[in-house]
Amino acid sequence: MDKLIVGVPSKGRLMEDTLDLFRRGGVAIEKTGDARGYKGAMTGVPDVAVEFLSAGEIARHLQSGRVHLGVTGEDLVREQIPDADERVDLLVKFGFGHANVVVAVPDCWLDVETMADLEEAGALFTAEHGRRLRIATKYPMLTRRFFTEKGVGHYRTVESLGATEGAPAAGMAEGIVDITSTGATLRANGLRILADGLILRSEANLVAARAALAEPRLAALCTDIAERLRMACGAA
Repeated sequence: MDKLIVGVPSKGRLMEDTLDLFRRGGVAIEKTGDARGYKGAMTGVPDVAVEFLSAGEIARHLQSGRVHLGVTGEDLVREQIPDADERVDLLVKFGFGHANVVVAVPDCWLDVETMADLEEAGALFTAEHGRRLRIATKYPMLTRRFFTEKGVGHYRTVESLGATEGAPAAGMAEGIVDITSTGATLRANGLRILADGLILRSEANLVAARAALAEPRLAALCTDIAERLRMACGAA
């Protein structure tokens, strides 16, 4: 009998908060084997196998179907699963792991306050420099979708391999799309969020792969776990 595969974050505050929530929901998770391993079990639910993964890996494996149920941010779901609304269901918002995906530009760009201003600045930049504005990001899909919705075309995305907020100061980009919780790091790097530059308000979610929900036994397990966590969230 195949088990329901549940992906949970493997490190940091997100892992700690996730494990605490599962414990309060009566489905505590414990690692099996080596304490530094990446396998786990759910107390009292023998038909569940737990895998400790990065939040990004959880989103990717939900898409492929390797993970049936997982805890990850909506930002990663929307970025890594192009047809997310058809492939997965966001079952429970956990109320932690908050982060906004935003568009930010150098604070010295006094005339650029909105996305429309950014498009105008991009057109002028292209005419003057012969190339498009560079937007550094780890979220190219979300960036392209949002910029298209806002009518911004004079730009190109560049992959951010390190701290995205440092890209403009390092001369690697003119603007960025990144996540922020308080905006403090952006301000420390001389950046500010555009007035209409909020792309997505994200938080940790319990996410189910729809392929798993199509199988009655796995669907019943998903529903039970989701309801326990929903009640635990409400009691917090």
